[in-house]
Amino acid sequence: MLMLKRARLLKPRFVTTVGTISSSSSSSYIDRHISEILCDQSLSLESLRKHNALIITGGNSENIFIASKLISSYASYGKPNLSSRVFDLVSRKDVFLWNSIIKAHFSNGDYTQALAFFFSMLSSGQSPDHFTAPMVVSACAELSWYDVGSFVHGLVLKHGGFERNSAVGASFVYFYAKCGNLDDACHVFDEMPERDVVAWTAIISGHVQNGESERGLEYLYKMHSVGSDDEKPNPRTLECGFQACANLGALEEGRCIHGFAVKNGLASSSNVKSSIFSLYSKSGNPAEAEACLSFRELGDEDLFSWTSIIASLARSGNIEESFDMFWEMQKKGIQPDGVVISCLINELGEMLLVAEGRAFHGFVIRHCFSLDGTVCNSLLSMYCKFELLSVAEKLFCRIYEEGNKEAWNSMLKGYGKMKCDVKCIELFRKIQNLGIETDSASLASVISSCSHVGAVLLGKSMHCYVFKTSWDLTTSVVNSLIDLYGKMGDLTVAWRLFCEADKNIVTWNAMIASYVHCEQSDKAITLFDRMISENFKPSSITLVTLLMACANTGSLERGQMIHRYITETEHEMNLSLTTAMIDMYAKCGHIENARELFDAANQKDTVCWNVMISGYGMHGHVESAIELFDQMEESNVKPTGPTFLALLSACTHAGLVEQGKNLFLKMHQYNVKPNLKHYSCIVDLLSRSGNLQEAETIVMSMPFSPDGVIWGTLLSSCMTHEEFEMGIRMAKRAVASDPQNDGYYIMLANMYSAAGKWEHAERAREMMRENRVEKRAGHSIV
Repeated sequence: MLMLKRARLLKPRFVTTVGTISSSSSSSYIDRHISEILCDQSLSLESLRKHNALIITGGNSENIFIASKLISSYASYGKPNLSSRVFDLVSRKDVFLWNSIIKAHFSNGDYTQALAFFFSMLSSGQSPDHFTAPMVVSACAELSWYDVGSFVHGLVLKHGGFERNSAVGASFVYFYAKCGNLDDACHVFDEMPERDVVAWTAIISGHVQNGESERGLEYLYKMHSVGSDDEKPNPRTLECGFQACANLGALEEGRCIHGFAVKNGLASSSNVKSSIFSLYSKSGNPAEAEACLSFRELGDEDLFSWTSIIASLARSGNIEESFDMFWEMQKKGIQPDGVVISCLINELGEMLLVAEGRAFHGFVIRHCFSLDGTVCNSLLSMYCKFELLSVAEKLFCRIYEEGNKEAWNSMLKGYGKMKCDVKCIELFRKIQNLGIETDSASLASVISSCSHVGAVLLGKSMHCYVFKTSWDLTTSVVNSLIDLYGKMGDLTVAWRLFCEADKNIVTWNAMIASYVHCEQSDKAITLFDRMISENFKPSSITLVTLLMACANTGSLERGQMIHRYITETEHEMNLSLTTAMIDMYAKCGHIENARELFDAANQKDTVCWNVMISGYGMHGHVESAIELFDQMEESNVKPTGPTFLALLSACTHAGLVEQGKNLFLKMHQYNVKPNLKHYSCIVDLLSRSGNLQEAETIVMSMPFSPDGVIWGTLLSSCMTHEEFEMGIRMAKRAVASDPQNDGYYIMLANMYSAAGKWEHAERAREMMRENRVEKRAGHSIV
C-alpha cells in the first residue's frame, strides 16, 4: 500500500517534468523552421508548405513578419492564391502586410485581385503609404482603369506626404501615359519636385508609345541636359530613345544615342544591343552596314535576330544580301522557320522576280522546310503578283480551308490584279456564302471589278454591304467607290465620298479621273489646282489623266500649263508621261512640239510610236507617218493593231491605195489579226478609189460579219460609181445580216430605182413594211 501511494505521488511529478521537456523541444523545432523560412532563399515549394503547416500548428500564423515572408515566398513561385490563405489567417493586419499581399498579386499579373485587396485595405481603415500607391496605380495602368487610377490619385493627394516621393510621381506619369492622357502625364511630371531616372523613363516611354516620338526625344535631351546622377539615362531609357528614332526614321539622332551608350558603358546591355540592331534594321539603305555590324555584335544570334536582319535587307531591296544571310544562317545550324521563308517569298513577289521566286519555291519543297499556313499564303500572294493565274489557282485549290481567310483574300486580290473581274466577283460571292471575313483590300478589288465590267447595281450593293457590316471606310475602299461612281456618271456621290475621305494621292487621282471620264475637264483642272494648294504632290498618273483630258478637248493652253508645271517642278519624265504629252500636242495641232518631245525621249515603246504615227496621220502627213513606221521597224519595236490602224486611216484619207494594201498585207507578217476597224479602213480605201471588186472580195473573206459601217461604205461607193448590180447584191446581203436596219432597205430600194427597176424598188419597200421596220425620222442639229 505504501508503495502504491508513493507511486501515485511520483507520477504527476514525472509527467510534469516530461511535458516541460517536450514543450521546450517543440518550440526549438518550430523556431528552426521559422529561421529556415526567413533565411533560406532556395526552399522548394513543397518544403515551404511543410514549414507553413508547422508554423500554423505552432501558433505563429499571427506573426506579421513571418506571414509577410510566406506571402512573398508563395508569390515567387507564382502561387498568389496560397499567399492569400496566409494573409487571411492574420487577424490584425498592418500596412506592411497589406502591401505584401497587394505586391504578391501585382507581381503575378493578377492586377484585378491586387486592386481588390487595396479596396479591402481602405475598407479596414488602413491608410496606404508610399509603397502602396505605385503598385496600385501601375495595376490601374495595366488594366486601363482610368477612373480607378484617378480616384487613387485623388486619395494620394488627400492623404498627402508623398509629394517628394519620386516613385509615386513616376507611377502616376506611367499611368496617365499608358491610358493615353499625355497632358496629365506631363502635368504630373512637371509638378514633381524631385525626379529620378524612373520618372524620366516613364515620360519618355509614354510619348513614344503614344505616337509622340519626337517629343519623347525632346524629353531625352532634357534629361541628358540635367546631368544629375539620379537622372542619368539607364538601358531602359535608351531603349525608348532608340525606338523613337526608329519610329521617326531619325538615323542621325539614333547614331548619337548609340555613341552616348558606348561612351557611358551602356551598349553592352543585351536589350540595348537589340534596340540598336532594331533601329538600324528598320532604317533602310543608309543603315544596312550598321545593321549588319550591330547584328554581329549581338553575339548570341537567335532566330528572331536572323529574321530581323534578313527582313531588313530584303525590304531595302538587297535581295542578294538577304539570301546570303539566309545561307549563312543555315550553315550555323539555325533552321529557318515559316516567318523567315515567308519574308523572302514576299520580297521576291514585290520585286517581281519570277524565275527566282519559282526556284525558291522548289528549294523549299526539296529541303522539306516549313510549309505552314504563313508560307503557303505568301506563295499564293507571290504567284498572284507574278500574274501566273494557273499556278495561283492550283496552289489555292490545295491550301484553301474555310478558316484560312488570308488565302481566300489573297486569291480575291489576285483576281482583281489580273483583271479577272468575273472570277473576282464570283469568288467574293462564295466567300460571303461561307461566312469568311474579307479585308479592306479585298473589298476594294471587288468594287474595282464591278467598275470594270459595268456591274452598276452590284457595285452599289457593295457600297451598302460596307455600311451594313459596319466596315470602316478605309482609303482604298473609298478610292474604289469614287472610281465606280465616276464611271457610272454619278459625280454627286463620288464628290461626297471624296470630301469625307482621308485623302491620299490615289483619292485625288480617282476624283480627277472621274471628272475627265464625264467630260468635265474644267472641274478636273480646278481640282488639280486645289490639290497643289493643299501640298499634295501629283503623281505621273495625275498628270497623264489631265493631259488626256486636254488632248480630247483640244485644250492647248491647259496642256501647256501642265507641261510648264512638270518642267518647273522637275517632275520625273517617265515614258507614259512623255507619251501623254506627245498625244496632247498632236491632237491640239502642234505636231512639231510633239515630234520634238518624241525625238528627245530616251526610250520609246510601241504606244509612243503609235501616238506619233497617229498624230501624223491625223494631220494628213501620210509620208511622215509611213517614214516613221519604217524607223519603228528598224528600231526592232514590233508594231501592233493600233499602229496599222493609224497608218491605214492616214492612207484612206490621202487615197494612197497601194501603200494601204501593202500595209494591210504586212499585218500578217507581224502576226497582227485585223479587226473590224482595220477591215473598215481597207474597204473604205478600196471603195473610194473604185476598186469595188477587191473591196467585195475582202468583205466576203472576213472571219466575222461586217458591221453597218462596212456595209454603208460599200453601198455608198456602189451608188457613187454606178455599180448598181453589185450594189443590189451587197444590199441583199446587208438586209439578210440585219433585217431590222431600215437603212439597208432604203439603200436597196434606191439601188433598184437607180437601175430603173421600179417594181423591185417597190418590193423592197414592201418587204420593209412586212418586217415591221419603220424608217427613222431624220433630225437637224442646227
